[in-house]
Amino acid sequence: MTSTIDQNEVEKFSRIADEWWDENGKFKPLHKFNPTRISYIREKIEEKFSFDSNLKILDIGCGGGLVAEPFAKMGANVTAIDASEKNIAVAKIHAEKSGVTVNYRNCAAEDLAATGEKFDVVFALEIIEHVANVEQFVASCAQLVKPNGLLFVATINRNLKSLLTAKFAVEYILRWLPAGTHDWKKFLKPSEINHYAASNNLELQEIMGFSYNILNDSWRRNAKDLGVNYAMCFIKK
Repeated sequence: MTSTIDQNEVEKFSRIADEWWDENGKFKPLHKFNPTRISYIREKIEEKFSFDSNLKILDIGCGGGLVAEPFAKMGANVTAIDASEKNIAVAKIHAEKSGVTVNYRNCAAEDLAATGEKFDVVFALEIIEHVANVEQFVASCAQLVKPNGLLFVATINRNLKSLLTAKFAVEYILRWLPAGTHDWKKFLKPSEINHYAASNNLELQEIMGFSYNILNDSWRRNAKDLGVNYAMCFIKK
């Protein structure tokens, strides 16, 4: 099995790992976006599960723990993995300071899948556009989801709108992210992700778009606009 890890991507995020929890640093856009994304995912989870220690959640490509920590605070049993050793170190330190219990591991999705461990809910948020092999990555995600469990994939669409906004405007004009953070060619259309998901017994439940309003500096859900940021919710058959 080939690795899904793109070492260049790992090194890129490792270099700025110390800024994960700085709300005014390089991850400021993610801090702005996070509450809207988390509230949507929580609502979808609560349609099927209760938030308690029996709910096993896996966060793949967890970075500094910006998603793992909030869900652990909700009462879930959270495991979070990342290919960057530095990201995991930062996440562990912050969780300890915050008094939050998260099982952090420095590994790739395929490594954890090989152990046979499975989860009720799996997150692959803003990570699929950074992996080396999308098909294998989705297959590994599917392996990690229990039957009747949920997989959430959040990413950026690949089209002219995302090229102008999520790439050029964000990185080179507004400078919200370091130049080179994203490779537009690695952005994925929903149909492409769904193709790989369907091949791995994952059935699409819903696609939700998210829109940013630059005038009031806020994010909102927008099911009619999948042009840039979107999330897909799958159920494991």
